Amino acid sequence: MTMSKFTIILVSSLLLLGGCEDDFEDVPLLPADFPDVVINLSLPAYDDLQFDRGFVVIPDAGIRGIIVYRQSASEYTAFELNCSFQSNSASANVEVDPSGLSLVDRSCSSRFSVTNGVPIAGPARSPLRIYVSRLDGRILTVTDESANGQ
Repeated sequence: MTMSKFTIILVSSLLLLGGCEDDFEDVPLLPADFPDVVINLSLPAYDDLQFDRGFVVIPDAGIRGIIVYRQSASEYTAFELNCSFQSNSASANVEVDPSGLSLVDRSCSSRFSVTNGVPIAGPARSPLRIYVSRLDGRILTVTDESANGQ
């Protein structure tokens, strides 16, 4: 085998092997137009946010929607519904587990902490996108700033 054929085979092999790892996760970018989500916690539509571990889904926000989860009376976390594992797949969506203790993507079996969105089981290696939540009295505002720097 000549040196040039060997080089081509070696480079091709390295490209194929190196490319497989990057296919694992493909976290999408935020949409260009992301209006703040303003939630009046006094409204009946948000009654589930009156108790710790309560949550609501805001389908028209974020990339595929946002889950707003109540950690405590003064702390709410807004998670992107789009799973971080193979995120461009149509089925890459998380939901709150019936226990209320984790977020789960049933298609890939990834499970995430409701405290910080970090993967705790399954193939996902990146955390869920968390949006900044600010509480002012009974008004909760979720902004397009990412709390985990994504």
